[in-house]
Amino acid sequence: MNVFTLFTAHVRSAIEALAAAGAFPRPPELYRVVVEPPRDAAHGDLATNAAMALAKDAGLKPRDLAERLAAELGKLPQIAKVEVAGPGFINMTLDPSVWRQALRAALLAGPDFGRSDIGESEAVNVEYVSANPTGPLHVAHARGAVVGDALANLLLKAGYDVTKEYYINDAGAQVDKLGQSTYLRYREALGDHIERIPEGLYPGEYLKEIGAAIAKRDGARWIDKPEADWLPEMRAFAISTLMAEIKADLETLGVHIDVYSSERALVDSGAVDRAFQELARQDLIYQGRLEPPKGKTPDDWEDREQTLFRATKFGDEVDRPLKKSDGSWTYFANDIAYHHDKYRRGFADMIDIWGADHGGYVKRMKAAVRAITEGKGELDVKLCQLVRVMKNGELVRMSKRAGSFVTLRDLLDEVGPDVVRFTMLTRKNDASFDFDLVKATEQSRDNPVWYVQYAHARTRSAMRQAAAAGIATDGLAAAPLDRLSDPGELALVRLIAQWPRQVEAAASAHEPHRIAFYLYDLAAAFHAHWTRGREEPGLRFVVEGEDELSRARLALVQGIGFVIGSGLKVFGVTPVEEMR
Repeated sequence: MNVFTLFTAHVRSAIEALAAAGAFPRPPELYRVVVEPPRDAAHGDLATNAAMALAKDAGLKPRDLAERLAAELGKLPQIAKVEVAGPGFINMTLDPSVWRQALRAALLAGPDFGRSDIGESEAVNVEYVSANPTGPLHVAHARGAVVGDALANLLLKAGYDVTKEYYINDAGAQVDKLGQSTYLRYREALGDHIERIPEGLYPGEYLKEIGAAIAKRDGARWIDKPEADWLPEMRAFAISTLMAEIKADLETLGVHIDVYSSERALVDSGAVDRAFQELARQDLIYQGRLEPPKGKTPDDWEDREQTLFRATKFGDEVDRPLKKSDGSWTYFANDIAYHHDKYRRGFADMIDIWGADHGGYVKRMKAAVRAITEGKGELDVKLCQLVRVMKNGELVRMSKRAGSFVTLRDLLDEVGPDVVRFTMLTRKNDASFDFDLVKATEQSRDNPVWYVQYAHARTRSAMRQAAAAGIATDGLAAAPLDRLSDPGELALVRLIAQWPRQVEAAASAHEPHRIAFYLYDLAAAFHAHWTRGREEPGLRFVVEGEDELSRARLALVQGIGFVIGSGLKVFGVTPVEEMR
């Protein structure tokens, strides 16, 4: 039961009744009507913008339409009070029975409460992590992994058919540099003295292990051979080894990717040529010259005739090159082909999770998707800002093995996957984030992970207390919920009832962090009511000699546990049964 969906339908029915009575000269646009919690809880349970949104359609002042609509809504037995506020907002206070029905629905649904069908099984591709296979995953990759995985889980709960995908950038200059770096470590493993790693190559200690593995397998086979012979071997072995490590780290983090797509395989299959031909068919390719970039001219800019994509036709600032001066494809051309491949596989709805350093790439990629799909595909890009790891107020600068950054493995070893996942979701993805190793493990309300988990543990503790007191905890949906009358209890019921709306809103906005905020608010309200029970024994969840009252309150507790458990599942976090 989604209270907000139910009352949106009631408001729209009331509008239709007014329309039938001649209030609207043309059919009202009901999709513009929204029902949501009021900003101030003192104004009631629900608020709607209906009169503000439709006053022009009715040819009335918003407040006049609001008065007529309020009178129509007041006929509903589920609404205890309707008030018109300000220029035409309508606030509604519901009969408490509505909230008790919502709680009963939550108990009957169990952990599935909040599941929605708004996605209508639409296929969605969520591509995330997609780190270059040139080294271990670091903490910024961890943020993208967690945001992408939680968003994919959220969309699944909202009824979408989701595929989780990782794009392996195993073509181009960066993996050639990886192969060259690996060759130096291979020679080093065989006794050559490598004084320093040349600038532009990868200096990390992790490549020593890979070089040593190749030396053990092949001996001196590649010494004194031309680069054309050894580079493919070094590159392929390093990519394979590092991808195995990346997959292992993601597995430990609880991220399970459905599809791994290879850039090299995509290029070799002719996909870039196919995408180019499709753009050419639409007359979106031409030969031309670009104006010099504004400001300082990049070192690699060339004043030459180029093969260009008409990106400006789709909202980009400039048209974009698809071929380099040597005739090979640009990275952008490969990326167009990759998204074209997604579309050809049935994904008109695509979501990419990128690092903040790719912010300047968003417009051109969105333009390319609109072009290559002829307007039928949609790309949403979520940018994840950088993460700083802090400990005791100081920046944790690097991993010894990686050489210049803190790895995901370091973070997992320090605090564990559940803490990493939840903590990374306590800020919006495009906000900078300091991951405080001390705060992430402390037991206080300042640590959202602990605070929410503690709330779940308390729901389980209450059930154990009830069992010890001989009170049955099964079939709580049949408990006398009308015994829930304290304002604190009803406030908790209202929060539980918001869960389906939170799922739908967060999924529609592609913002999983909203779930973290909601879970924290629910946990805070539960902890506050638990504390009141310590001070006022009559408010405790288990009251001696009051089995029916206790069962009603345990139903409330069970509803809280279901919602917190459901939210943690979206995050890929295991709910705890008791705190240690």
